[in-house]
Amino acid sequence: MENIIKSYSDLRAHRAIGELIKKYSENKEDIRETAKKALGWNAVHSILDLGCGYGWFEDALNTGFDVILGIDCLDENEPGFLKAAQRVAGKAMFKNMHLPAPIEMPADYFDLVVSAYSLYFFPEVIPEAKRVLHPEGVFLIITHSESMLEEGEKFFDFKNLRKVIENFSAENGESILRKDFKEVIAVDYLNALVFNKGSGNDLARYIDFKREFIAKDVDPLLVREKMLSELNVRGRARFNKNDRIFIVRK
Repeated sequence: MENIIKSYSDLRAHRAIGELIKKYSENKEDIRETAKKALGWNAVHSILDLGCGYGWFEDALNTGFDVILGIDCLDENEPGFLKAAQRVAGKAMFKNMHLPAPIEMPADYFDLVVSAYSLYFFPEVIPEAKRVLHPEGVFLIITHSESMLEEGEKFFDFKNLRKVIENFSAENGESILRKDFKEVIAVDYLNALVFNKGSGNDLARYIDFKREFIAKDVDPLLVREKMLSELNVRGRARFNKNDRIFIVRK
């Protein structure tokens, strides 16, 4: 788990892979835009980002917020996050801490609490997210579907990675959230990454980027070789990239 989390500190690599994902995605709408459309922004003045990384979510926001606080276990992410948050908020703060843990902020404080591709690392933080969320506020979660592993699982056993994803996934997220929240709305984001025969180098880059996720289960080099072989034989490789957005209120 530690190596997986550490891989989130490479800002340059994340931005490069983000562009690669955009290039090969069937769904050309940025999932952040999909999530933004599901919210009413007039009442959002303060934001808490759990597992904020380098400010990926904030990069997609418009300006005009009063305060944004990002919490992340990697202090390397502080400069990137603050740069993104300072662009859109009057006050930007970063706290280096491991979640789940008590958040030193007043109850009912934040209009929006965000956890984008991070809640499966610390689902135990949900009650604390509820505590700091304003009674009229929204808890926004973006997470993966368990089916993201289906193509690779035809050839390899990703049992450890599956355990991580199953901590909070598109499939079980609603039942987990309903233990603490009354209103849970799910918005599906349907997508796939499609690589054609001439895009083997980009597929290799994508798999290499995921190496820390798969290394505990399988040698990443074996996965890369197998997937490239399948691409060469079939002329096309399609990978499930379905995600789900949860809009949650007290």
